[in-house]
Amino acid sequence: MVGGSNAQVLNGWQLENEQNNIGSYCFNSTTLQSIQSQLGQRRYCGVSSCDIKSVYTVIDFDKINIAVGAQNVHWEESGAFTGEISIPMIKEAGCEFCIVGHSERREMFNETDTSVNMKVKALIEAGIAPIVCVGESLAMRDSGDYLGFVVAQVRAALAGLDETDMKDVVIAYEPIWAIGTGRTATPEQAEEVCAAIRATIADMFGQGVADACRVLYGGSMNVGNVESLLAQPDIDGGLIGGASLQSDSFRQLIEAAHAASC
Repeated sequence: MVGGSNAQVLNGWQLENEQNNIGSYCFNSTTLQSIQSQLGQRRYCGVSSCDIKSVYTVIDFDKINIAVGAQNVHWEESGAFTGEISIPMIKEAGCEFCIVGHSERREMFNETDTSVNMKVKALIEAGIAPIVCVGESLAMRDSGDYLGFVVAQVRAALAGLDETDMKDVVIAYEPIWAIGTGRTATPEQAEEVCAAIRATIADMFGQGVADACRVLYGGSMNVGNVESLLAQPDIDGGLIGGASLQSDSFRQLIEAAHAASC
């Protein structure tokens, strides 16, 4: 695009795989250097390029002993999916985990059990651990069929996997009615569903796989309820939302989880 001094060209490359390297840090750097050498000192417009190398650089530079994860990903490595995040992109940023099936993705972006399953399989193939979110709405809870609903979500998300695939899969139970509302499932309510999730995994893959699988609770866990929630036999940790925004409270949750695991 050629225009005045305020004109801008944006790097809008769609999802591409690592072979083509389009959208990667190295590709962007090399391409922009080539463009600059061809343009010389002439100034046609602004050029913007997007990559997530900065995240990896900060973590690596500070040598922080914290695993990095992503909140969503597309199941295809390449294709015309402008605006989506590819698995090679999050791998380049050093991600070891990725959330899939969060209730907001399901509600706002029409994510289905089928697409969640496709993302789970793609992440496992790439060596990234999927954190699969499941949970019921208040209406489903009040209907009394919440266990059947959550179990169906688990079965759909894990369909087509085998015991080996399950070694890095994490399940996070997030009752939608308790996310960001200040309402929290009682420890007994959370345990009931998490136990049903583990029993479902045992039915699908065997008791050994179920015992090794981490089942998290993610509905407004905070410093006031963390100990009672983590005392439940089928709750292995938490998927933390608002409480992670304050470093002191997040530290207390981490310490509580560590104490519960000892």
